[in-house]
Amino acid sequence: MTNNVYGIDLGTCNMKIYCKASNKIMNEKNTIALVNKNEMYAYGDDAYAMYEKAPETIQVTFPVVGGVIADFNNLQVMLQTYLETHAKGKLRGAEFIVAVPTDITDVEKRAFFDMFYKSKLKPKSVLLCEKPIADAVGLGLNVNEPTGIMVVDIGADTTEISVISLGGLVLSDLLHSGGNKIDESIITYVKRKYNLVIGQKTAQSMKETLGSGIPGNTQTMVVVGRDVVSGLPIEMEMSGAVVYEAIKDNLNTICNSIKMILEKTPPELARDIIHSGIYITGGSSQIHDLDQLFRDITGIEINTCEEPEECVVRGLLKIVSDAKFKHLAFSMKNKILL
Repeated sequence: MTNNVYGIDLGTCNMKIYCKASNKIMNEKNTIALVNKNEMYAYGDDAYAMYEKAPETIQVTFPVVGGVIADFNNLQVMLQTYLETHAKGKLRGAEFIVAVPTDITDVEKRAFFDMFYKSKLKPKSVLLCEKPIADAVGLGLNVNEPTGIMVVDIGADTTEISVISLGGLVLSDLLHSGGNKIDESIITYVKRKYNLVIGQKTAQSMKETLGSGIPGNTQTMVVVGRDVVSGLPIEMEMSGAVVYEAIKDNLNTICNSIKMILEKTPPELARDIIHSGIYITGGSSQIHDLDQLFRDITGIEINTCEEPEECVVRGLLKIVSDAKFKHLAFSMKNKILL
C-alpha cells in the first residue's frame, strides 16, 4: 500500500481532502472566483472571502450544487491547482477515492470519476464510494456486520438519511435541505420581522452562534444589515429566540424525513437502530441541541461525533487502506453508460 492515496469529499460548501502521506485533512471552501467569465482569479478560502463583496467584474461561484458537480472544468482546474500547491505526497500515479451522494444518476457519478481519471494528474486508480457508507466507516462502525446502522448526514445543500447493513444501503433519502436552506430561512425571517436585509455570511454566523434545536437559547449578537425603510446600514441586536423561530421549520422537515425512513425500516434493523442510536454527521449537524430535538421527536438516542464534517473523508481512507473494507469502493472505468 503506497502513501500516494487521497480521500476526497467534494461538498457544496467545503472540500475535504485527506492525504495519506502527511496524514492530514485539508479543508478548504469549495468556491471559485472568475474574471472574464472563465479565468480563475482565486479559489478556496480566498475566493470565499470575496463572496458577497466582489465587484461585478469578479464572479464568485460554487462548483458543486446540491451535492453534484455543476461546473466540471473549473472544479477540475481548482482541484489540480490546490493539490499541486498543498499536497505533500506525489500526485502522479496516486490513488484517489472519492465520495459520491447516493441518490444521483450514473452520469452524475461518472462526473466525479472523470474529474480525476481524465485529469493531468494521471492517477493510478480512481475509486468511488457512497457517502453514507464512508460516513459510517469514518465513525468507526463496522458496516460489514448484519446490523442496522442509521446515519444522518446534514450538509450545506443536502441531508442524506441512510440505513446501512452488510456493507450496503438498505434505505436512503436525499433531502434538498441543509445548512444553506437554514441560512436562507434566517435571511427571510429577519427581513420580514425586522425590515432588515442581511447577507448570507451574517445569517451563517447567526446560525452558528445563536442557532439551537430547542427553544431557550438566551445568547444575543449584534448584526449589521440594511434597513428596508431608510435604505441605510444599521446595527441590530438579535437573540437566540429569533434564530430558533427562523429555523425550526427546516429542522422539523429533517425530523419528519428521519421518522419516515424509520417507518420504512424492516423491524429487525429497526431493533438494531434503537439499540445503537442514530448517528448524525455533516457540518450542519453542529447546531446546538440538534441531538436533543431529534431525541425528543424519535425517542431514540442520538450519537454525535467530533469533527462531523470530516467523517466521510476519514472513512474513505480506511476503506482504501483496510482490506476488510476495500470491497465497499467501486470503479466506473469499465462501466458503459447508456
